[in-house]
Amino acid sequence: MVNVSYDASGDLIYYPDDGSDPSVYNLGDMAWIIAATALVWIMIPGVGLFYSGLLRRKNALSMIFLSIAGVGVGSFQWFFWGYSLAFGPGSAFIGNLDYFCLKNVLAAPSVGSSRIPALMFCIYQCMFCVITGVLAIGGFAERSKMGPVLVFIFVWLTIVYCPIANWTWNSTGWTFKLGGLDFAGGTPVHISSGTAAFAISIYLGKRRGYGTERLAYKPHNTAFVVLGTVLLWFGWFGFNGGSALSANLRAVQACIVTNLAASVGGITWMLLDWRLERKWSAVGFCSGAVSGLVGITPASGFVGSPAAVAIGFVTAFCCNFATKLKFYLHVDDTLDIFASHGVGGFVGCVMTGLFAQASVAGFDGITEIPGGWFDHNYIQLGYQLADATSGFAWSFAITTLILWVMHFIPGLNLRASEEAEIVGIDDAYLGEYAYDYVGSDPELRLHRIDSNTRTDSTPASVGAGDEKTRPAEGNAIAGGARVDV
Repeated sequence: MVNVSYDASGDLIYYPDDGSDPSVYNLGDMAWIIAATALVWIMIPGVGLFYSGLLRRKNALSMIFLSIAGVGVGSFQWFFWGYSLAFGPGSAFIGNLDYFCLKNVLAAPSVGSSRIPALMFCIYQCMFCVITGVLAIGGFAERSKMGPVLVFIFVWLTIVYCPIANWTWNSTGWTFKLGGLDFAGGTPVHISSGTAAFAISIYLGKRRGYGTERLAYKPHNTAFVVLGTVLLWFGWFGFNGGSALSANLRAVQACIVTNLAASVGGITWMLLDWRLERKWSAVGFCSGAVSGLVGITPASGFVGSPAAVAIGFVTAFCCNFATKLKFYLHVDDTLDIFASHGVGGFVGCVMTGLFAQASVAGFDGITEIPGGWFDHNYIQLGYQLADATSGFAWSFAITTLILWVMHFIPGLNLRASEEAEIVGIDDAYLGEYAYDYVGSDPELRLHRIDSNTRTDSTPASVGAGDEKTRPAEGNAIAGGARVDV
């Protein structure tokens, strides 16, 4: 039984069983973290909608499905051993299993802050774990099976995310002890997921039709992209503001710089696109806003508003041009996750080392840091580079290892067949669609595929060069044909 009571002011008091001094929790702090948990959760379907809108319509449901299924897999992993591996006592690299299946995770002060109980810290951090996995699996877009991806999420969170979270946020972690600054997840969330998506894209190879006009398509649903951005931007107040782990002035400041960096990032990317097309792009603004949000994440509890403007601008600028990297490297990064999250997270970590202010960190009345480069703490930039680079290297190497091990395990090969790409991942592996539609565009190529289409990863018996376009007939006239769009 948990021994708790309330004092005259209404604060919650926890009395440890060992008779040590009681812990006092302010109900306002607890209420804010509960709300922040819900805010971060709503970001997860936001990621799914954002990704879905950028894809072709025949693959639209797959990303929405993986985002919500990822909540289930990631939440179970966190309960099973994820929380213990990330925040349990252990080494400078990973925790032990003292908190296996949330054993003894109750009302004692949390690892993150003595102002909230461990159980509350656990569910808040669960949302970070889940959304990181969902961000990473965008690398599977349009050319992967669904079932093995869910296995991948569990394994990846265990041996990629948990160690990075441990060394970044656990007081026993090596970058935490070194003095690295990462307020809300520049390395554990964004660098790790962006780099993992890049490794996934390399492993899966290029989509069918890569380098041809077939893949020179526009997002099939810009409204999904905008709606996804709205949910992400909305939830990011809980993502960054909640990372103060208390309802205090530092949380407010984190919300201010979050909103400002997103705004500047969106405007920057939109203007960069306008200079080429002379049109105002909604997708461009949304991409820039997300980049700005990514860049401010590690810095949000350490910088003032002028620094947020600089971070939003520089991150969006760098991410915009980083979208060209995939062409130089010949990697089919379908959703530019590496450019937005990998590069954006790296830029944000470095700029945290430049702009971190001791005065802003002290807004909570507790935190003391020496500041960043402009506070004449020059070594901080080196700490940030070590943190970001180690996260990049670990995520890329271990993700690649996971992918190739799964490749040789029967039933876990991730690559979709060519036929599945043609009919669409939604039809091939889900048997459901984001919505019914009529393919009326005369430029669309209609492909009639036998009803017994093979959707395994064995080589197709009919090569791409042997395809024949057939006239629509029967149900196909009403949109029943499979459309390579």
